[in-house]
Amino acid sequence: MHTPLRYQLTNYDCGPTTMLNAVSYLFDREDIPPEIVRNVMLYSLDCYSAEGAPGRAGTSRMAMQFLASWLDGFGRATKLPLSTRYLSGSTVTLSQEGALQDALRRGGVAVVRLFYDVEHYVLLTGLTEDREAARMFDPWYVPADDNEFSGTGIEITLAHPFAYNRIVPLRCFSCTHCMECPATSPYALGPIEHREAVLLFNERIKKAAGEGIEYFI
Repeated sequence: MHTPLRYQLTNYDCGPTTMLNAVSYLFDREDIPPEIVRNVMLYSLDCYSAEGAPGRAGTSRMAMQFLASWLDGFGRATKLPLSTRYLSGSTVTLSQEGALQDALRRGGVAVVRLFYDVEHYVLLTGLTEDREAARMFDPWYVPADDNEFSGTGIEITLAHPFAYNRIVPLRCFSCTHCMECPATSPYALGPIEHREAVLLFNERIKKAAGEGIEYFI
């Protein structure tokens, strides 16, 4: 049985929440070992605030890269058919020929670091039928009738709790200057040198290149 994706509990835990949502989306609850939950929480929230408070600056890129490596190794060492791939820099793009779109078309998901006022982690679970927008689960809760994204083309939906709560036009991801204009470019990937994503796959349902995909609704 799949379970609904969950929202972050604090202002800071978007990283571990999104990584656990990725695993939850790909696997039935009965198949997910508790070691994954324990270690995702153990190795994330490693950044300190300017005042020295632990966890209050979220999760670092180093921690996310380590988690991606650990999860991939865990999948190889156990019966869980989980694989991951860590991306950074110019490989993190929503272009049609890029690794992110390829992963989504093949039934994988992507944990992506982007800008939503501040740096933030979200989960991409698929593309719309016309491939002009991405289906995203943002762990930051926003009511369906909120007008925060007015004029951006971004849609809020609470009708698909197992898969996504935003539909985001692909053009929104392309901005590279978000520190200067975060209010007008939600979900932009930002400067190329700072980009980061983790691709995750359930090897049992992973499609071959070129195959169509099915979405969990």
